[in-house]
Amino acid sequence: MKIIRALTGALTCALIVGVAMTLPSNAVENRGAADIVIEGGKSGDVPFPHLQHQDKLVDCNVCHAVFPQQKGAIETLKAEGQLKPRQVMNKQCTKCHREKKRAGEKSGPTTCKSCHTGSKG
Repeated sequence: MKIIRALTGALTCALIVGVAMTLPSNAVENRGAADIVIEGGKSGDVPFPHLQHQDKLVDCNVCHAVFPQQKGAIETLKAEGQLKPRQVMNKQCTKCHREKKRAGEKSGPTTCKSCHTGSKG
């Protein structure tokens, strides 16, 4: 009887681990909001399709090597003087979009006005 209980317990554990391993990794991963609004200064806020970028880039460190994965990180770092105004947009966003465009790939906007809404959030 003890052997049957031990085997049942081992099989149950194996089943749980097996099922957990087949789940997609993003089922448990916090990917943040699908859409984000980034404070954009005098030119107005910037709506940012976060989920679309995650799906396209796959590696979060493409952006998050510059700023942490937390709400308001860009604004906080700018306020602390650790990021210059326009540093993220010019050195990350538009640079990447322009590189993709030059390579003949589908890219995002490459001009300031195409991202900034002109209104403050």
